[in-house]
Amino acid sequence: MVMNGHDDATDSSEYSHIRRHHKHEVRANQCTSSLVKHIKAPVHLVWSLVRRFDQPQKYKPFVSGCYVQGNLGIGSVREVCVRSGLPATTSMERLELLDEEEHILGIKIVGGDHRLRNYSSIMTLHPEIIDGRPGTLVIESFVVDVPDGNTKDETCYFVEALIKCNLKSLADVSERLAVQDRTEPIVGV
Repeated sequence: MVMNGHDDATDSSEYSHIRRHHKHEVRANQCTSSLVKHIKAPVHLVWSLVRRFDQPQKYKPFVSGCYVQGNLGIGSVREVCVRSGLPATTSMERLELLDEEEHILGIKIVGGDHRLRNYSSIMTLHPEIIDGRPGTLVIESFVVDVPDGNTKDETCYFVEALIKCNLKSLADVSERLAVQDRTEPIVGV
């Protein structure tokens, strides 16, 4: 599990969210991990980017385009076009969960020209206060098969690197939008 180093109270909250929302059935030939990112932008703003199953390129730097089959409801499938530099050109992904109230997005990779087989991820957003302002705790977890010729550590390292890059980009885009939004500090916290 990849966790940012924070005080025990913060870590306890992160673990609580992970135990509640990030449950994956992990088989012997799979690896799993959870990554955490604190974003200096309110949940509604971050969620407005994350919830767009049809527009992952808004914050995912390795995505060049996206074409959706279906009505953007549970079960919809998107074909994601991957930028050069990664060992893939496309990924087919199905929307498994979209909870607008709890801010939860779940996807499963169902095809594509890559080695991420039986990949499933859950992303949750949680409100928090950062430096006296509304912020967002983002947690993304995944489970994936370990490809032949790779170890669990190698597979987790690769997927974690992609997710870290996506979460950093999500933070950059969200925080830029938050500055434009000029959210006022919360007094008395």
